[in-house]
Amino acid sequence: MLNKVVKTEYPLIDADPHASRVIRYFRPSDYAAWAGTTAAFPAALYFWEMADPTKLKLRTSLKLGGFLGFTAGFLVAYQRSSLRFWGWSENKREEERDSAELSQRAREGKPLYGESPQPEWVQKAASRNSQWSQLNFAIFPMFNFVNHPYHGTDPAKYGVKEEEESF
Repeated sequence: MLNKVVKTEYPLIDADPHASRVIRYFRPSDYAAWAGTTAAFPAALYFWEMADPTKLKLRTSLKLGGFLGFTAGFLVAYQRSSLRFWGWSENKREEERDSAELSQRAREGKPLYGESPQPEWVQKAASRNSQWSQLNFAIFPMFNFVNHPYHGTDPAKYGVKEEEESF
């Protein structure tokens, strides 16, 4: 399956990374962005209340604001990590980690991106649905939870030999 090719300043690591890889590759700055967004929501509600007081108690509003901030913060951190996988921001650390991780899997003879119990057509559909989905988190958050071989990179760079196809 052909992936959309986007020219970027940094190398493409994975066009459709699995959600567990994106989360494992979070940097401390991603966690800081997550924490800052989590704190910003209830803080904004509190300062808004100070500027324009109401007669309502803030307890429920602050809890809801904290939950919304936590959720939005996670999506911000996830998107920042995804941008590095795509090569849209500096990704030297992720590139080295990816190379070491997938080269090790190739040496062990394991599939690079894991095994999947789903049929081929489901893997293709999952790949089509989740590619670039991190750009639409504000509309519909969607994550890649399916292991599939469609990642837009050449497996040979990890030491995987091409299998001969039999017709």
